[in-house]
Amino acid sequence: MSFRSTFPITTQHLLRGGAGASKTALQHISRRTLIAAPKAGQGPLLERRSDRALPDLRTSRRTLYLTFPLFLLTLGASTLLIFNYQKTHSSVTTSTLFALRSHAAARELLGDEIQFSSRLPWIKGELDQFHGRIDIEYGVKGTKGHGVMRFRSTRKSRLGLFETERWELRLKDGRVVDLLVRGPEEGVVEPFPKEVQEGGSSGDRN
Repeated sequence: MSFRSTFPITTQHLLRGGAGASKTALQHISRRTLIAAPKAGQGPLLERRSDRALPDLRTSRRTLYLTFPLFLLTLGASTLLIFNYQKTHSSVTTSTLFALRSHAAARELLGDEIQFSSRLPWIKGELDQFHGRIDIEYGVKGTKGHGVMRFRSTRKSRLGLFETERWELRLKDGRVVDLLVRGPEEGVVEPFPKEVQEGGSSGDRN
């Protein structure tokens, strides 16, 4: 489409014709810009013109009331999944699972190949190493059975070491097995050596 055919009325025509010509020119231009927007279900646009009509952006309140709760639900579910992913890949979770695999009583009850009870494990409880509070539990399984492992450890001072207060395995039949080795003098033997705790604490401070 040439420029001459697009705007056949020039400035000289407007000056010669006066107000009548100006009115005709404006009507022609207004008719030129009334191009309907594509509707839903139509094929793809092969050519887009700069003077096409814009689509209607008005939305009903009913649509807003229906989509906003769905948005909040999706946002909340995504937040929970992100935090659970961080707990699953935390050093505390992987260390407790490794310690459970090497524990004699746990291997006797659960069998070999101890791992999470599901492909998408859900880690319950609090995992706050910065403030010194760890209290988590998650499902585990082996070749002999299933169970739920709970681990709780706290840090009394900011530069202190974590002290394990609870480490147990709850089986499907309701039995609760204490995994901590208790001695008459030391009271509780930690599931991890002190050297490992000192290395983890220094890493947390950094």
